[in-house]
Amino acid sequence: MSHPQSSPLETPVDGLLATSAVRLPYQHDVLLRSFVLERQEGNLIIYNSPGVTGSGEAIGELGGAAGLLINHEHEAMYGPPEIDVDTYVHQLDRAAVESSLPVAGVFTGHQMIGRDLEVIPTPGHTAGTTSYLWDNGDRRFLFTGDFIWIDHGEWKAVVLEEHLRGDYLDSLALVRDLDFDVLVPWGTTEDGPSYGLVRTPGEIRDRIDAIIRRVHGGGSR
Repeated sequence: MSHPQSSPLETPVDGLLATSAVRLPYQHDVLLRSFVLERQEGNLIIYNSPGVTGSGEAIGELGGAAGLLINHEHEAMYGPPEIDVDTYVHQLDRAAVESSLPVAGVFTGHQMIGRDLEVIPTPGHTAGTTSYLWDNGDRRFLFTGDFIWIDHGEWKAVVLEEHLRGDYLDSLALVRDLDFDVLVPWGTTEDGPSYGLVRTPGEIRDRIDAIIRRVHGGGSR
């Protein structure tokens, strides 16, 4: 698969840079993107996808990136991007990731990267699924990978392992109480934007409560 080095970074919403989209191989109406966080303490990339290689020149023009932060092990299916960047993932997903791309370091729990980026383990989609909450000074962006994604405008789960259902519910309850302005999953259906704006204070709780009801009732989404 060829990805031109000249692909520019897009600005889907003020303050956020996105690589070009690629289609999820097994669900063709779902588009995947990676996101570049411009930070004084060092730029970071959230999510692995072919778009990282495709936008490699544009990322380099920003000064490169200090790290690629993986949300969960399935991102490893695309292998290492063709740029110089270290990869970080939760310890519980490390073995699955490093079979396809080198891992420079792991997360083991809740922590901060600098003063603006919060690492929040949210197990459930996989054992090591980890979300990231970034405050760029104007907005708070929550990156949830496939743990919470956007399907035709609706926030949904992706429950794959029955033994992780309890962890999934606990993680949803945790995220329900977070303060953020923009939901930024790894993938969204192609009929909408690559993000979800939070318009009212109660919207986060309402949307995640709906997911909790479905997952608690035995649903996978």
